[in-house]
Amino acid sequence: MKLKLSALLAFLLPIVAFAEDTLDSGDTAWMMVSTAFVLLMTPAGLALFYGGMTRSKNVLNTYAMVMGAFVVAFVVWILAGYSIAFGTSENETIQNVFGGFNHIMLNGIAWTDLSGTYPTYVFIAFQGTFAAIAVAIASGSVIGRMKFSTWMIIVVLWGLVVYAPITHMVWGGDGAYLFDAGALDFAGGTVVHMNGGLAGLILAILLGKRVGYNSVAMKPYSILLTAVGASLLWFGWYGFNGGSAFGANAIAGLAVMTTTVATAVAGITWMLLEWIIFKKPTLLGIASGIIAGLVAITPAAGFVSVGGAFVLGIVGAIIAFFGIIKLKKIFGYDDSLDAFAIHFLAGLWGALAVAFLALDDKDLLWDGPLKESGDRLGQFWVQLESVLIVGAWTLVGTIIVFYIASALTGGARVDEDTEQQGLDETIHGEKVNNA
Repeated sequence: MKLKLSALLAFLLPIVAFAEDTLDSGDTAWMMVSTAFVLLMTPAGLALFYGGMTRSKNVLNTYAMVMGAFVVAFVVWILAGYSIAFGTSENETIQNVFGGFNHIMLNGIAWTDLSGTYPTYVFIAFQGTFAAIAVAIASGSVIGRMKFSTWMIIVVLWGLVVYAPITHMVWGGDGAYLFDAGALDFAGGTVVHMNGGLAGLILAILLGKRVGYNSVAMKPYSILLTAVGASLLWFGWYGFNGGSAFGANAIAGLAVMTTTVATAVAGITWMLLEWIIFKKPTLLGIASGIIAGLVAITPAAGFVSVGGAFVLGIVGAIIAFFGIIKLKKIFGYDDSLDAFAIHFLAGLWGALAVAFLALDDKDLLWDGPLKESGDRLGQFWVQLESVLIVGAWTLVGTIIVFYIASALTGGARVDEDTEQQGLDETIHGEKVNNA
């Protein structure tokens, strides 16, 4: 009996010590729930949102592109992505853009370690869901014409070459270039949405237009699925933005409120734009406006007032709307599901606007000229530098990744017969029942 009791105490002591540290059960619970919310956004929300907009012969491929991206990207994040993003390097120059390899396979991180007031493992899982959705966003631009094998390799390489270094530069802490410069990105306007949206456009241009683009009607499979996907994305976004306060606190409450306001007014704005210009308010338009509003508020959710959220949502929807109906036609690119307009353009707007819309409250701002001296113009230049560096890194990195993946798979694009027949049957051997 004594032996069993001593063994039990030996087992419980680390847990008791862990619990008596700075662990906060409320923060821990909120961050675990937020992680689950963000996870829901990709294999459910984004997959349905994209799947409903694609043609019936590519619905399952679209879902597989998104779900496949999530599972592969998350594993890559655990293997090396987290280390590159949040690890440390002894070389100061390298530390500016690259975290290092000291946490490969989470080496050196114990289950009892804390990130502030909750377990480090929860932080890693939370950030892993961001890494997964960022690359999944890019899939929307190349639906219907990319080899699945090429896409899987792109997911692996892009997570290491593009996403992780950008995450480090913006969120990597002391020594990381954009973090030290004072760039503000509350929940991923640059890291996730600009990054994923621009990568999608680059891949679409490199891959070429779909067969029949602009000459054949490419009707969406189910706008209802897209609307359900948008609703699930909105639900999950409370974890995305609210969880980025890293605790069950007042800033999380602010982020939840501003996220709701910006999203609602963006949905209204898109609806009214269609009503005025095309005389018909569409469900697809309302759903698209909702996502544009969510993206626009993301970099600013924990920094702005309700009034700022109104401005971000309204203007974000207008920019994304005209990006689809005007910019796309002017430049003639084939972004299958408009990832660039909704994610990059709305994210760019939010990332720049935060300099002028953020509350001048030192309790909210973590760094930068606005926090230090109330200098909004100085903060704008920091924000501009941030979006330019992220854009340049995404551009060069995505091109490199594309050509490597293409070489490894004998070309990135499916042949014309495969494209005409549809990728569901030809690649996956599956078919939607009523397709």
